[in-house]
Amino acid sequence: MKALRHGVVLLPEHRWETARRHWLRAEELGFDHAWTYDHLSWRWLRDRPWFGAVPTLAAAAAATSRITVGTMVATPAYRHPVPFAKEIVTLDDIAGGRLVCGLGAGAGGHDEEALGARVPTPSERADRFAEFVHLTELLLTQPATTFDGTYFRCRDAAVNPGCAQRPRVPLAVAAIGPRGLSLAARHADVWITAGRPGWGEPLPYEQALPQLAQQVDAVDAACAAVGRDPATLRRLVVTGAMISGVSTSADAYVDACGRFAELGFTDVVQHWPRPDFPYQGRPEVIEEIAGAVLKPEGHG
Repeated sequence: MKALRHGVVLLPEHRWETARRHWLRAEELGFDHAWTYDHLSWRWLRDRPWFGAVPTLAAAAAATSRITVGTMVATPAYRHPVPFAKEIVTLDDIAGGRLVCGLGAGAGGHDEEALGARVPTPSERADRFAEFVHLTELLLTQPATTFDGTYFRCRDAAVNPGCAQRPRVPLAVAAIGPRGLSLAARHADVWITAGRPGWGEPLPYEQALPQLAQQVDAVDAACAAVGRDPATLRRLVVTGAMISGVSTSADAYVDACGRFAELGFTDVVQHWPRPDFPYQGRPEVIEEIAGAVLKPEGHG
């Protein structure tokens, strides 16, 4: 269990007075990283409070001192790499080098529709994501960047003073298809999967293992195709959406983590329990899980 790193996703749904307590508790319990979703609004909670990811992460970074914070995940649905890179550099500075920049292609829906733009085809979405990842990395590593793409352009864009982490903030790329996995192999420090695609019925983690194993094999092959040692890429599995049963008890979490580790995963992320759908759970379970697998803040 020590080889794994453990994280939580905290939905940006609470006013900061409440949210701050959750972020601080995640750190106190010993979680290695904590993430929030980057959307304008979100699926089943469209009519509920929903705050911005970047200000939330800035506040969380300022309130904590050890835990890594990150976007799960930022997409080109409504973000342009130039202002986004400036925000990432600022967040990394506030966090003192404790930021991970999670990136994904986007799944359509309100984030794209809200801006009145034409919804891209799957092929266009993949092309746009490739430009988004490539340009974001350039902006985070170069003193100034000029780029002329199909979806994004910039001229002599400077992102000073650059990231607190060198050579740049770690990039975590969410991907399961061939093109996305190739992007992860070429650009990412962390590969993210949530299991099978879509928003249908989740699979119990025992049943999800064969597909996760196939995805691990595919990302290994993508690394080999670009001449990268697969061992240099961290592998993060997000549970709770399409992979169920992981956080029902401390025993289930320990069992699931052992199976994920056998497949080669280095990081496991669960959702902070909510009182209702989605991610409904008992708050005391996360405390029990922490007691079973984590080292609380200030102990050892």
